[in-house]
Parts: sequence; C-alpha cells; structure tokens
Amino acid sequence: MRSTPLVLVTAVAASFALVGCSSSDTGSGSGSSAGASSAPATFDPSTIAKDDAIAALLPAKITSAGALIVGSDTTYAPAEFIAEDGSTPVGYDVDLAKALGAVLGVKVEVQTATFASIIPAIGSKYDIGVSSFTINPDREKQVNMISYFSAGEAYAVQAGNPNKVDAKDICGLTVGVQTGTVEDEELDAASATCVSDGKKAITPLKYDHQSDVTTALVGGKVDLMYADSPIIAYAIAQTSGQLEQLGDVFATAPQGVVVSKDDAALTGAIQKALQKLIDSGDYAKVLTAWGNEAGAVTKVELNPAVS
Repeated sequence: MRSTPLVLVTAVAASFALVGCSSSDTGSGSGSSAGASSAPATFDPSTIAKDDAIAALLPAKITSAGALIVGSDTTYAPAEFIAEDGSTPVGYDVDLAKALGAVLGVKVEVQTATFASIIPAIGSKYDIGVSSFTINPDREKQVNMISYFSAGEAYAVQAGNPNKVDAKDICGLTVGVQTGTVEDEELDAASATCVSDGKKAITPLKYDHQSDVTTALVGGKVDLMYADSPIIAYAIAQTSGQLEQLGDVFATAPQGVVVSKDDAALTGAIQKALQKLIDSGDYAKVLTAWGNEAGAVTKVELNPAVS
C-alpha cells in the first residue's frame, strides 16, 4: 500500500453514505467502516492441507496458541477491508493470510489497525503484518519483509478529469493520500521539488483510511488521489464510473509480509508457506478471485534488494 509503507468505498448505492463518513475536512480523519464492500469472502481455507514439515518450523508460542495474529489496515480494498456485516475482514491479503494459516495448521486472526501502527507492533501485538506493505530499504531495517505481490502506483481523478489535471505536473494541486504510505512520503518529496523548481507546492490532504481518500476525491475535496494501482483500479470499479485513472501505472515494486527481525523461526515458516501456496496454485486462485492476478509473483524472497 503502502509506504511506511504504498494499492474503499462501497458500491455506489452506499457511496453517498461515503461523503458522510469522511471524518473531517482537514485530512486528519479517524475513518470509519466506510471501507466496506459488497464483495463476499472468496476463500475457504479448509481446501488447503496442513504441511507438517513447514508447520514444524513455527515458534512454540504460536503452535501452542494455535493462532497467528495478523495486523492489517482493513480500509484498503480489494487487498484488505471490512465486509458488509461491518466486522469481517475480507480481501486478497486476508485470503492469503488464511491460506498461510492453513498450511501452518493454525487459525488466523486478522486484527484491524491503523496502517502506520502495524510495523511498530510486530513481534509484540501482532505475529505478522499483511497489509500491502511496499518493500523499501527503510522498512527492511525495521522488520523482515517476505515478498509476495507486485504493485505499482497510480493517480485517479473524477471522471472526465474536470480539473484538467496533468499527470506529468501535479504541482499546485490538492492531492489525497493515506497517511503512512509510500505515496504519503513521496508526495512530501514531490511538493518540495515543486517549490525548488519555482512552482506552487502541492497541498496534501492526508487521511488515516484509504476509504476516506476515495470519498474526498468523489466529493471534490481533492483534485487527485494517489495510491497503489490495485486500490486505484478497485476504487474506479466500486464508484461505478465516477472516477478514472490518470496516466499509466508507475513505480512498480514488491509488497511483503512483515515479520519481526528477532523471529527467524517464524520468518522461515512464513517464507516456506508462501512459496508452497505459489507452487500449489492456491495463491493464483486467491488473486484471480479478486481480479489481481496481474500482481502475482512466482518466487518469494526475504528482504529483496530494492531501491
């Protein structure tokens, strides 16, 4: 997703509901369950058998608890969000986390958290983080990152681009972004470049939840939305033509499952379980069900070299 990660809203019937769900006009919103969608959970973990050899790699504390606690910002459809019932996490990241649990022979408990709070709590509150974390050098200094998906970044505007936004020059615009994401960090840097080039600074509107960013764009509070490419595509689909992508996908990068650097055993178990899911074809089934097979990888890597 995301920067400190880098790819909503409900279907349009509820989408206006969405404007009312935005927490403030300042971009400091605490968010709500506005990330819900009518899409059902699509994965049955009982279809995947436990791999005893991989499960044996788990730390004793997880084996004895019989559960893997996963931190996830469930406002980032279609990767992780809350279903219409208002409580059930769904999405391709959620399904992949459940698939990991099936291979490892443990239950998976996905706990909702604000995005920027997940990494600091890995190894204490959460066993792993699965929340569209873009792999970058800063993050790899803090935690182990196991690659499992590839996503780019993209822009979205209101349909028809009424403000005539140029994807090659966003200086002077009001841009919506989720706090703590790669896009958040990059937007600050882009604004500084605008100023150094003698142009107007970018005015960022930063929200804790991606659903509120989408709402801001639909409602005209921002000129442009900046997010991961899967999230942009899903926002466009779920708002029934009220938004459109501006320009091409760019800055493609791997995303990773986050594990504590102090937990080599869990890191190894997760890496092997992910590769098992890829090799068995179950990984592809999950991504295809959510329309995100374009982001599939064939091999997982631990802390891959990235720029």
